Amino acid sequence: MSGALSMRLTRELVALCHRDVEGDSYIDERDYFVEADYERAVDRLLNARPEDAFWLFAYGSLMWKPEIESLEAIRGVARGWHRAFSLKIEHYRATPEQPGFMMCLDPGGHCEGMLLRLDETKLRSQLHALLFREVGNDAQLEAVRWVDVDHAGGARSALTFFAGPTQLDYYRAGRSLTEVAHGLARACGHWGSGADYLHNTISHLDQLGIHDEGLWQLQDLVAQEIEALYGD
Repeated sequence: MSGALSMRLTRELVALCHRDVEGDSYIDERDYFVEADYERAVDRLLNARPEDAFWLFAYGSLMWKPEIESLEAIRGVARGWHRAFSLKIEHYRATPEQPGFMMCLDPGGHCEGMLLRLDETKLRSQLHALLFREVGNDAQLEAVRWVDVDHAGGARSALTFFAGPTQLDYYRAGRSLTEVAHGLARACGHWGSGADYLHNTISHLDQLGIHDEGLWQLQDLVAQEIEALYGD
């Protein structure tokens, strides 16, 4: 488990990747969604919801920056999915001159994360807030899926974001760790660097007692890239 180990990707190495990048005025296709589109998207999710409690499966930043309050949070494992930096980006934590990568769920394997039970009395407003943060067009909405999640009490269906976003042209499943490490060690945007995002993700997973072997291998490769770029 990562709690018994020390990351090679240290805060000192991450700091070497930081650059001051001006606020990004870039407006991409996600911004075509207007209020009516978000209301439509909320209706779509509510119409497809399971009959029992409404659960969200968080596997990345939604675990430590969830946007909404939850009534309950428990560990869970999504079967048939795994974390991967398969979304190539040119903004936010990257630039067109130096693209980077963001995390999503790729098919296959398993992913341990957190199940968050949403408040039925605030469900519509909470879903609106989540969609506004994560989704901006129909191609991204198609990757908002119900996934099967095992937990200590059994199994349930939970909503998750960016699970196999095959309709996005900047998504490619199965990117090599070498390709991703090269980008994460170099990319930085006005939200920060790719290396910082990776370090933050693993650190918060560690606090929750969750170890992701793929991310652990990736941090070692990113550290090697940074060391080669800036010296040991």
